[in-house]
Amino acid sequence: MRDSAVRAAARESEPAARHELIGAEPTAHAVVRTYNRFAPAYDRIFGRVLEPGRRAMTQAASALQPASVLEVGVGTGLTLAGYPQTARLVGIDLSADMLERARRRAMTMPERDVRLEVMNAERMDFADDSFDCVTVPYVLSVTPHPARLVQEIRRVCKPDGTVLVVNHFSGSPFWWLMERAVRSVADRVGFRSDFAYAEHILAHDWRVESVRSVNLFGLSKLVVLRNDKTAGVAAAARQTT
Repeated sequence: MRDSAVRAAARESEPAARHELIGAEPTAHAVVRTYNRFAPAYDRIFGRVLEPGRRAMTQAASALQPASVLEVGVGTGLTLAGYPQTARLVGIDLSADMLERARRRAMTMPERDVRLEVMNAERMDFADDSFDCVTVPYVLSVTPHPARLVQEIRRVCKPDGTVLVVNHFSGSPFWWLMERAVRSVADRVGFRSDFAYAEHILAHDWRVESVRSVNLFGLSKLVVLRNDKTAGVAAAARQTT
């Protein structure tokens, strides 16, 4: 029954996703449509294979002991139990169906301060400098405008706060052929299989504190970033002089 549900979700989401995504940048509408369709099967498809990266991310967050954490793209809430119990945790996602599953998980943790909201991470409702730590698991390569997402993440993260990114980045010789083999399929769900670390991490003026490979054969990287806002202010000042 589960395999049938997975296949049915894929068939139903394929025409709309193909129309909106292939040959163009992914749109928020297409991403929502796709993940709402896949919500019932998401944990089964992506739970175990991407779990090492999620676990590494939440362990890194726990080591910081932040008072507040924002998770961008919380999905079905697979990471919720891994964060420090003392932290105020806010999770956002575009997909209401995914968040409904996250809420069910959160209800099993009544001792935790968890708030979950449907929200576009490229246009967040939070005030500047709201969170000590922002986590971004497997989101950068599926958001329609990665640079805009980065700008918002940095805005809501406190000065010298920590941003934890888990994502696939292209360039590994091992994954080169696979990236190209899955590109047509990846386009249907808005996933950029060819996603450059230099362009989407190093191009910004935050401070890279560490990078390590996670998941099977180094499929993804955990990137620990310091939100050094003074660097951005200095850069802006140079441009105006």
